[in-house]
Amino acid sequence: MQPQVILNEKQVDLTLRRLCYQLIENHNDFTNTILIGFQPRGIFVLERLKIKLEKILNHPIQCGNIDITFHRDDFRRRERPIIPSVTNIDFDIENRNIVLVDDVLHTGRTIRSGLDALLAFGRPKKVELLTLIDRRFQRDLPIQANYIGFTVDTLISEKVSVEWKETDGKDQVFLFTPIESNE
Repeated sequence: MQPQVILNEKQVDLTLRRLCYQLIENHNDFTNTILIGFQPRGIFVLERLKIKLEKILNHPIQCGNIDITFHRDDFRRRERPIIPSVTNIDFDIENRNIVLVDDVLHTGRTIRSGLDALLAFGRPKKVELLTLIDRRFQRDLPIQANYIGFTVDTLISEKVSVEWKETDGKDQVFLFTPIESNE
């Protein structure tokens, strides 16, 4: 597959900063709002947002992360078993505004699983979705994000990959397109 950088390090940073200001516009000082990242990749987006928001607002933001492994509809269909991560929601979500955070919105199935997992912790007042990348045309479920960093229209055969400094050495987003053969 042929990789194409669709967001470089500077663009990722600017996109995250813009998302912070959109969140502040709707949630003010976050007194009744909690950000929750999806394991494993959404927590990278969450951590960046948390750092930026706390710097802008000059106070801590309540955050958590959730593992959706056992709520996935493909849990038992995989060749290799999925290894669960740690859920960290040690606070009450009842009647609070929740912003779910993930790196890529594709089919919507991860978000559906995340909603199922979240409801095991209580009944939020409102749930919104923030995604760094929205693959707009591949939904299996009627789910859309409230906050979108970057929208990319992809084919089924294409893949989007978000890389982070912590795991990949650099913050960037790639679009992988299959190389056509002229045979």
